[in-house]
Amino acid sequence: MTELRVIAIDPSRLEAVRAAGKDEHGNQFRPYGALGWEPLRCCLRSAAEGERIALISYAAFTAQSPWAEVGPVYVHADDCGGYPGSSDLPAELRTGPRILRSYHADETLDYDDIEYVPDGEDIEPALRELLDRPNVALVHVRAAMTQCFLYEVRPAG
Repeated sequence: MTELRVIAIDPSRLEAVRAAGKDEHGNQFRPYGALGWEPLRCCLRSAAEGERIALISYAAFTAQSPWAEVGPVYVHADDCGGYPGSSDLPAELRTGPRILRSYHADETLDYDDIEYVPDGEDIEPALRELLDRPNVALVHVRAAMTQCFLYEVRPAG
């Protein structure tokens, strides 16, 4: 495998949340000024101090399933254009500590291929190794301490 496909929150899905004034799980959409450290799942970078952001509940998988976990994610309160379709990992969210949680093609958890990437290490080598395994279809990059979803990576094509 040579190319990666990095997937942030779908901008149209996020726009529906903004328009509704609540997230997909019924929580009010409440913008506030960022402290300046929050990892934004819409554009895959850290928020700048004072930027208008919101904390919403989000499930990366949309099909009903035991694997459709819901968790908190930070997003821009207003449209930011999202993360450009890219094979490049986001610069600010590409080092450990991270948990790389792998899934099969049917979006069930692949218990045998979950990886921990230590603090300061680049996650790309571990991601590529996981995605080269025949049973791994996609990987969720997660914060190590909180286990919060950051973004998804699949093989391109």
